[in-house]
Amino acid sequence: MSPKLRIEQALEEVLKTQESQGGPDSLNQAIRHAVIPGGARIRPQLCLAVAIACGNDDPKLAMGAAVALELLHCGSLVHDDLPCFDNAELRRGIPSVHAAYGQRLAVLAGDALIVMAFEALLHSAEDSLNRLAPVMKIVAQGVGVPNGIIAGQAWECESKVNLRTYQKAKTGALFAAATSAGASSAGSDPKIWTTLGDSLGEAYQVADDIRDVIGDIQSLGKPVGKDLELDRPSATRQLGLDGAVEYFDELVTRAIRSIPECPGQDMLKKLVLSESERLVPNALYDRALKELVIKSNKTSTV
Repeated sequence: MSPKLRIEQALEEVLKTQESQGGPDSLNQAIRHAVIPGGARIRPQLCLAVAIACGNDDPKLAMGAAVALELLHCGSLVHDDLPCFDNAELRRGIPSVHAAYGQRLAVLAGDALIVMAFEALLHSAEDSLNRLAPVMKIVAQGVGVPNGIIAGQAWECESKVNLRTYQKAKTGALFAAATSAGASSAGSDPKIWTTLGDSLGEAYQVADDIRDVIGDIQSLGKPVGKDLELDRPSATRQLGLDGAVEYFDELVTRAIRSIPECPGQDMLKKLVLSESERLVPNALYDRALKELVIKSNKTSTV
């Protein structure tokens, strides 16, 4: 069974357990809507891949960390789509949670996913209680302040922000948490894996900035052009499209080079490379450049 399928099954199990305990039906539906259908599940996949590379002697704890990271990511997307932030009506090709269930349930669903994440992690640690505290600390730091995804969202409320600080917190923090938590769940030193998480996380945010410019709503499953509309910091606005793509490639290379020698080295390299092509396909970039040239020629002839 593929890691992604195992992750999907683990997420479904967490949702069914939550729903079986009762509670407001609409809230349970909103929570499920936020998690299923999912995206690439790259954060939990990365967590499991690092755990496997480190021996994975407690697969239950590794999966608990992976599930927690994905639930936290889903909760952050619910809040990110709210009218007070992106005001996005679509997410993953379907109505966002607030569009489908209203703002009040969206706020509560996002909050509930945060709690569910830590509950899932707690219940997975019965065989390695001595590792629970360090893994939980890593996951919590990836979410909170001063450098987690909550801080990353808060930087959008500031008048001035350093682009790298913003991107490292908003997107990079959970990737760094994924690699570190995967290592820690297997009893290995998480610091060795920090560069991989940091580099890949920043690459993801740069890719998101690029696709916000050259992507389309059908392929992305969410609105485009939001960075410019909301006057939000982005790699494309600061570096230009070509500069952002070059920086993305640099980050991917840095991520691959940081992978230490281990049994899962080749698997991790393939995962990073396949994700880089999925995020910024060469065909999409080439098409965007052609469109820019055509627009430039039309403007010069007017």
